[in-house]
Amino acid sequence: MTQKRLRAAVIGCGFFAQNHLHAWQMIEGVDLVAVCDRDEARARAAAENFSVPGCYTDAAAMFAAETLDFVDIATTMPTHRPLVELAARHRVPIVVQKPFAPTWEDCVSMVGTCKSAGIPLMVHENFRFQAPLMAVRKVLEQGTIGTPHFGRLSFRTGYDVFANQPYLAKEEHLIILDLGIHVLDMARVYFGEVETVYCQTQKIRPGLVAEDMATMLLRHRSGAACIVDVSYSSKLDPDPFPETLLEIEGPRGSIRMRPGLRMVVTSDGKTTATDAGTPLLPWTSQPWHTAQESVLNTQQHWVDCLRAGVPPQTTGEDNLRTYALVTAAYRSNAERRAVAPDM
Repeated sequence: MTQKRLRAAVIGCGFFAQNHLHAWQMIEGVDLVAVCDRDEARARAAAENFSVPGCYTDAAAMFAAETLDFVDIATTMPTHRPLVELAARHRVPIVVQKPFAPTWEDCVSMVGTCKSAGIPLMVHENFRFQAPLMAVRKVLEQGTIGTPHFGRLSFRTGYDVFANQPYLAKEEHLIILDLGIHVLDMARVYFGEVETVYCQTQKIRPGLVAEDMATMLLRHRSGAACIVDVSYSSKLDPDPFPETLLEIEGPRGSIRMRPGLRMVVTSDGKTTATDAGTPLLPWTSQPWHTAQESVLNTQQHWVDCLRAGVPPQTTGEDNLRTYALVTAAYRSNAERRAVAPDM
């Protein structure tokens, strides 16, 4: 795959998948040859808007008819396991949207299926590829503040996420699995693997089945402590949506991501501030643009790794470690105690 053009398909043409479709058009050497959605009108609209020759409402028919180098599964999580298994039977490498699956058992099964088929599997964990969060990672890797020993990662908003994704209101597990999984993943990136999780959840917004606020305390194997707090029901003015704000402390200084994506770094008594935001692309819009650009970065990373024959950062195996923190958080909340993630 080093030189050839890559033939790709997208399954799922809903709200967030539009970002995937735009991003694939920008990545050099990738031809989007097919789209698939159970809603025929939505599939046809995607095919027409993005000049895609193949349009399907049945994924099995698409795999039978198309020769693909990879598939991007951008559907809701209950469909992920059967679609991953279908792609694996055709030996087609897979990018799958997060959350990985509704259950731990499903996640483990998908990883095993792709391993047995000998195909790459990447979870579309796009927070890893948000420019502001990558900038923080770079500062840490440079040793600017020393080895971090404390952090707080926060994503709190009152933005109506249910307007474009109404199914979220009926989910049995909400904010930890839908949003917290991203922030927990970044805690792993910044501080390393986790020893214990203590979590408390709240349900504030009327009409929800599950939690819309969660506060988690992580003890990392390195000895670092990290607070992860997430909310869909915070009344803030201005509302920082969709920014992840953070504070990280080390023996030499600190890193702070302030509203407006202003990164403030203190090191050995000297403080500098930089703009960690991203410019608008032709298809992005505020306030989503940083998150939208991360989709492009994520997909470019997948293509680069596929061509080089190396595993991507967010393999299925890696995402199991993040998913284990999600299950540990829910168990901690239910049992009112700190628990160790099962791996």
